[in-house]
Amino acid sequence: MPCRVLSHGRIASLAPGRPGYGLIEDGAIAIEAGRIAWLGPTAELPPALAAWPRTDVGGRLVTPALIDCHTHLVFAGNRAREFELRLEGASYAEIAAAGGGIRSTVAQTRAASEAALLAAALPRLDALLAEGVGTLEIKSGYGLDQATELAMLRVARRLAELRPVRIKTTFLGAHAVPPEFEGEPDGYLDRVCLPSLKAAAASGLVDAVDGFCETIAFQPAQIRRVFEAAAALGLPVKLHAEQLSNLGGAALAAEFKALSADHLEYLDEPGVEAMAAASTVAVLLPGAFYSLRERQAPPVELLRRHGVPMALATDCNPGSSPLGSLLLALNLGCTLFRLTPLEALAGATREAARALGLADELGTLEPGKLADLAVWDVQAPAELAYRIGGNPLQRRIFGGIG
Repeated sequence: MPCRVLSHGRIASLAPGRPGYGLIEDGAIAIEAGRIAWLGPTAELPPALAAWPRTDVGGRLVTPALIDCHTHLVFAGNRAREFELRLEGASYAEIAAAGGGIRSTVAQTRAASEAALLAAALPRLDALLAEGVGTLEIKSGYGLDQATELAMLRVARRLAELRPVRIKTTFLGAHAVPPEFEGEPDGYLDRVCLPSLKAAAASGLVDAVDGFCETIAFQPAQIRRVFEAAAALGLPVKLHAEQLSNLGGAALAAEFKALSADHLEYLDEPGVEAMAAASTVAVLLPGAFYSLRERQAPPVELLRRHGVPMALATDCNPGSSPLGSLLLALNLGCTLFRLTPLEALAGATREAARALGLADELGTLEPGKLADLAVWDVQAPAELAYRIGGNPLQRRIFGGIG
């Protein structure tokens, strides 16, 4: 892989050892074998690197490539009718109880071929890549039977073969109880979810395990069973927690040293303290908050006070967050949750990498890390969260290429 230097950029390294955005004015980045070999002021570029092929980025902003650490990108159909129903006054829980919500997408996804799922997912992925995303997570959870869960995970793996992107897959069999197991959540876990998890792990299709701990989904004791199965397979966990109520899911996730707990609108201080002690990342999902017209925001100030890292993601899905723009998620995180622009950008780079267990490789611009970069036609990093719509990406570099 060729060596190269990007020079004369305004580099927002997001490196923990540098204050704020970790800005290097008039900076340069040397790339070798797909990794960052050196970065610093252009004027201090070592003589041995000065002879490498050089690209002058003309004072543009350079950041780590964005990371979308919570998506449900693979699915069939849409739930536009539910959007109408919510506007007419129906709640998310009421729609789910009437057979809508997750179950609606399950029916459509089960009916779709693997090829159809792949074809539907590619445009969604392309939209994210066009905004500077270099890595994303994709969950299963719209099959709720073994065949479809594994098909979703295979499609997610296939996407990374068809596009220059890093994809982490998450098994979300504990997403909802399917109609054929109505009133039998433990029966579903015993006969479908846990066997499917083992099959996915045996096939190398899963990188982490998730669940939906909520009154309309699974109780903490049931999620504990899923987490224990994940631990036995050597897989890390994460959890949809405290989105609609407080069942203590975040504390449960922390008990299992979860990579992340996500949503968190109803999170309380004991849950925050547990997450802090376990170094569990809080993944905030303003797209769902916005789409569901929720009123209780995650306790951002509590998370700050206890030093819990905050990541930001699209939660791209057909129902509660039909959001396909991580840049818009930055703006929503600031306007709805009162994150600072620095917190928003760090949440979609440094902290998102941590939420996927990739902090040693991605999320900041530092020597030794993978050379996934985004070059933007903006001057100040805050512009990335400030804009509502539009896309200032000038160049996306993946593994040093681009």
